[in-house]
Amino acid sequence: MPTVDAVMVTQRAASFKARSIKNAAKDAGLRLAMAMVDLTTLEGKDSPDKVRGLCAKALRPDPSRAELPSAAAVCVYPSMVPWAVEALGEKARVKVAAVATGFPSGQYPLSIRIADTQAAVRDGADEIDMVINRGAFLSGRYDEVAAEIREFKAVCAASGSLGGKAHVHLKVILETGELETFDNVRRASDLSIEALLADGGTGPAGTGFIKTSTGKVQPAATMPVTLVMLEAIREAYLGTGHMIGMKPAGGIRAAKEALHYLVMVKETLGDAWLHPDWFRFGASTLLNDLLRQIAWRESGKYAARYDVSEA
Repeated sequence: MPTVDAVMVTQRAASFKARSIKNAAKDAGLRLAMAMVDLTTLEGKDSPDKVRGLCAKALRPDPSRAELPSAAAVCVYPSMVPWAVEALGEKARVKVAAVATGFPSGQYPLSIRIADTQAAVRDGADEIDMVINRGAFLSGRYDEVAAEIREFKAVCAASGSLGGKAHVHLKVILETGELETFDNVRRASDLSIEALLADGGTGPAGTGFIKTSTGKVQPAATMPVTLVMLEAIREAYLGTGHMIGMKPAGGIRAAKEALHYLVMVKETLGDAWLHPDWFRFGASTLLNDLLRQIAWRESGKYAARYDVSEA
C-alpha cells in the first residue's frame, strides 16, 4: 500500500480551487453537477409523503424549467424504497439508492445486514450504498471487511433472482471521518476496489463505487480525502482497465465547491468519469444552490432560498 504524503495531497487538492473556469464551461459544469446529485433523506422522521416530495424534486428540480437535468438518484432508508420506486415509476431516469447494511454504523450482525440488503433489492432498489465495519477495519481485520463487501456485491449480482432489478450497483462507504489518516483512507479504498473487482469487474452488478461518508460523521467529504480515493481509482484503472465510480458525500453545499470537485475529477481521472454513471455528489443542499447559480448566470439576479422549492 502506498504511503500518502499528507502535505502534498493537501496542497494539490487546494490547487484545483485556483483553476480558471470560463463561462461556457461553468454553465455546462453547473448542469452536469445537477445530474450527478444523489438527493437524500436519511432521518428518523422520514415518511412516504416526504419520500414522494423528494422524488418529485429529483425528477424536476425546478418545476418551471423542464430543460434542466434531473438528479441522478434518490437515496433513502430500505424501508422507504417501495415508496420511492412507486413515486418515480418503472421507467424513471432517477435511480433509487438504499442505504442498507446496517447504516450508518455497519455494526449489526452480518446476517441482519445481508437481510437488510436483500429486502432493499427485492423492493426495487437500483443501487445499494453499504457501509464498511470501521471497527473491524481499524482493528486490522482487513480480510473480514473485504469478505463482507464481496458478500454484499453477491446480493446485488443476484438481484434478478430475488425479484429485483436486473442490475443493482454497489457503493462502498468508507466513512473517512472515522479512518483518521490518509494512509487508512488509501488502504480502505484499495481494499474496497479489490473486493468490487473480485469477479474481474464483469459480473452482473458491474464494478461499483467507493464513497467517502454517510453524512452522519464529521468531517465528511473533503477535497484531500476525495483526491486520495481518486488516486486509488486511477491506479486500479491503470492496472486492470476497469473503471470504479466515486461519490463524495456530506458537507458539499455550494455550487462553486462542486465545480472544484469536477476539475479535480477531470485532471485526476479524465473526461470518462465526468458522467453520473461514474461520479456522484451525496449532497442534497447542493441542488438548490446549483439552481440559484444557474438563475444568477442567466438573469443577473441571485434567487433567495425561498425562491427554490424544498423536497
